[in-house]
Amino acid sequence: MSQVSFSDLPLSEGMLKAVHAMGFEGATPIQSAAIPLLLEGGDLIGQSQTGSGKTAAYAIPVVERIDTSRSDTQALVLCPTRELALQVAEETAKLSRGNPGVRELPVYGGQAYDRQLRGLKRGAHIVIGTPGRVLDHLERGSLKLDQLSTFILDEADRMLDMGFSEEINAILEHLPEERQMVLFSATVPAPIKKMVQKYTRDPEWVKIEAAALTAPSIEQYWYEVDRRSKLEVLCRLIDFEDVRYAIVFCSTKMMVDELVDHLVARGYAADKLHGDMSQMMREKVMNRFRDRRLEFLVATDVAARGLDVKDIEVVYNYDLPNDGEDYVHRIGRTGRAGSNGKAVSLVSGREVYRLQNLMKHTKATIKRAKVPTVDQLLEQRADVAFEQLAATLEEDSFRRHDERIDQLLDRGYPPTDIISALMDLMEKASGKSEPEEIPEPASASSRKKGKKGKKEKGTIPSGGKAARLDPNTPSRKITFNVGRNNRVQAGDILGIVLNEGRIQKNQVGYIKLNNHKSEVTLDAAITDKVLKKLHGVRFKGRKLKVEEA
Repeated sequence: MSQVSFSDLPLSEGMLKAVHAMGFEGATPIQSAAIPLLLEGGDLIGQSQTGSGKTAAYAIPVVERIDTSRSDTQALVLCPTRELALQVAEETAKLSRGNPGVRELPVYGGQAYDRQLRGLKRGAHIVIGTPGRVLDHLERGSLKLDQLSTFILDEADRMLDMGFSEEINAILEHLPEERQMVLFSATVPAPIKKMVQKYTRDPEWVKIEAAALTAPSIEQYWYEVDRRSKLEVLCRLIDFEDVRYAIVFCSTKMMVDELVDHLVARGYAADKLHGDMSQMMREKVMNRFRDRRLEFLVATDVAARGLDVKDIEVVYNYDLPNDGEDYVHRIGRTGRAGSNGKAVSLVSGREVYRLQNLMKHTKATIKRAKVPTVDQLLEQRADVAFEQLAATLEEDSFRRHDERIDQLLDRGYPPTDIISALMDLMEKASGKSEPEEIPEPASASSRKKGKKGKKEKGTIPSGGKAARLDPNTPSRKITFNVGRNNRVQAGDILGIVLNEGRIQKNQVGYIKLNNHKSEVTLDAAITDKVLKKLHGVRFKGRKLKVEEA
């Protein structure tokens, strides 16, 4: 089906202006096929892949048909995730400029009820929500569908895969008899066919064949890791390759928030991008990222749609995407304009099977790689220090310290020891944390046999971090009012102590994590300074209470 101009579709002048303002150049195949049919008010089953423009395909006719002289809910859009619900709500809000007065409202789990209740009481023409929260409002009586004219089920197959069958059927029972039923799905398995037969009347079927997915020709690697070690592995890979400009993709907003907290606590310049953020906040973050004031942008798929940033070194898939199209969109952020690109996926547990499906559908060659060992990382850091030292010698622009060097030689220190000590100081001055051993994940074969994966020799137990403080140094202990229950790891505590306290790693001893608090051993000489610097600092969404143990 060929693409047509929006001006060739039966749309109002206001809607054409709204579409033009959003930068749409022409209607996609699903839009040009579905919009005229939906404007007529009939039922429709649309089969198309994610990213084909289906949101506008149903949102444009929904907005066009809203009667703004009434305040009741006239359209309900059901989405599988809150990220998608927010994306749909945002796009609907922009299209609503074509029919001034239209009010849309996203309702989803995880957001406070009072805001949603106020929005429903004020009158929401279009409600966009997740199954659980929509059903909750229906049972409370805060959402009424007696005047509903259009019901849309978006990504129906994905909702059934996520176990929402009961909630969807319960919601369908609340719909009035006379209404338009619209269902979009990438596939149409038996349960959806049954739903179509029961709840639709002579629906039009629109099927858009998926374009062949081909992953861009960039280097692609995957690492099998224990889920609890993903953060350590990510930081290990960043440090080993000395990455300074990358995007990290997570599957949920919550994971984005948590990962950014962890990275910032460890001294990385990182910020987030997800659907709960206002447009102003997103633009502020993106400007910082484009200007290289940020090293790492942590984002969800929804928030990163349309992201155009040059010279991305690596794209990290902290979580694997749900389908091949999302994977191709993600990794396409790197290797643009002829430059070399790289994509890295962290895979844990049963995600191995999802990875196999991604490779099958994208025809991509994703090579398995091993996480660099502690020795390899330390060797790499030594190489960096060596190259910096060699470059400084080549430039011959350094300040001379002949007198100091002579004093060291007079004390009997060999030249090789002096240089080694200087290179060691250079590594420590980089501010990078001491690497920890990372447990080996259970292999695919051992998972099938039900065996536990072996633990690497020398692994630090959960809840603690090895001390660097000299045992003979006088020490004191301080406590923090955060612990494991606050999703804090030992590396996070070390990061905030070093960054906020402005101290060196060799002034920090053992870090012990409990469920609700953490304990850190410090060089006694700097303990008062750290207490003063850290007390009251915001960390993990809480104000730190730091005191001597």
